[in-house]
Amino acid sequence: MRLRHAAGAAFGALTLLLTIPASASAAEGQFQYTVTGLDGHPLRVVLEDPPSEQCITLPEVADPSASSPAHSPRNRTDERAIVFSEPDCTGREFALRPHTGYGTERLELRSVVFVRAE
Repeated sequence: MRLRHAAGAAFGALTLLLTIPASASAAEGQFQYTVTGLDGHPLRVVLEDPPSEQCITLPEVADPSASSPAHSPRNRTDERAIVFSEPDCTGREFALRPHTGYGTERLELRSVVFVRAE
């Protein structure tokens, strides 16, 4: 009888373990981009270990009617960064490879998503 209860408890624990969501994964490293500061000078912004598989609208440039887009992205994370010209990961897109991907001042962005490199 005790063996049956122990097996039931072990099965219940395993089921509970499998139903608990895994912690969110993150791209390891830095993603950098440049925005125009309030004083008109360029300002470098850094995202440290950004979340994976989640659209990130860059807060400094989220409103197209109130700000110029960010530019000059540098992907120093271990995942591919896909940058978008509009908020909410819409508009034109461009992929930056892991570790060394970058864009010039002409590459404008307002949002980004990080995905595992294939």
